[in-house]
Amino acid sequence: MSRSQLVAEHLPLLRRYARALTGNQASGDAYVGAMLEALLQDPSLLDERHGPRAGLFQLFTKIWNSVSLNEDPDVTALPLPSERRLSNITPLPRQAFLLLSLEGFSEEEVAFILGADVGETRRLADDAGREMAAEIATDVLIIEDETFIAMDLESLVRNLGHHVIGVARTHSDAVALARNQKPGLILADIQLADGSSGLDAVNELLRTFEVPVVFITAYPERFLTGERPEPAFLISKPFQPAMVSAVASQALFFQRNSRNRTPRVA
Repeated sequence: MSRSQLVAEHLPLLRRYARALTGNQASGDAYVGAMLEALLQDPSLLDERHGPRAGLFQLFTKIWNSVSLNEDPDVTALPLPSERRLSNITPLPRQAFLLLSLEGFSEEEVAFILGADVGETRRLADDAGREMAAEIATDVLIIEDETFIAMDLESLVRNLGHHVIGVARTHSDAVALARNQKPGLILADIQLADGSSGLDAVNELLRTFEVPVVFITAYPERFLTGERPEPAFLISKPFQPAMVSAVASQALFFQRNSRNRTPRVA
């Protein structure tokens, strides 16, 4: 397999990770683009000792830690509100936690990606877990038509300290539930069994109020093409509980920081 084919194979999940860190499609993709430009200029930057995927994530991390796209005048068109400046809201522990829980890397691979040892990686992940456990509990709407998956999500959400306001199995059910009890977080399947769309339901709700959303799908690559507005927080089916915990906490973290920061005076 050629170098370009290797990169193409792992690029969708790298873009998912970048978006989870930034909370924004354009910002995450900008950092991935910067990494690809660096790799094109110097292919030797890709260290494949732990495989090409870990090598790409390691190179991305180096770019992430050394390039501040938020301050670069060449990317002023990116929609980056001041409250989401990466240096302020994405500490190293969150990177370790997401690499372990969202991307499924081993501790050894995460240590390689972050330039740390295994002991430091564990400490970083533990720090992130304690921080996320301190997040304010919220009301959660689940949009999922598969009964057993919905039950698993309900149990997981409650174990995280949140309250489930209801489970919607169709577009119309989701809109009705959310309008009666505005949720603080939505977990939404994208394709529902009756042919309706969780994505359409969420887009309709977001026209009336702001809420963080985590989408769940068996086909994440279909929504990571860069060809249209796409979910910032995306979980693949089948999912692990730790993955849902990590991504939901990250989504709530961005929402909390956005609300808590003092608006800048023009």
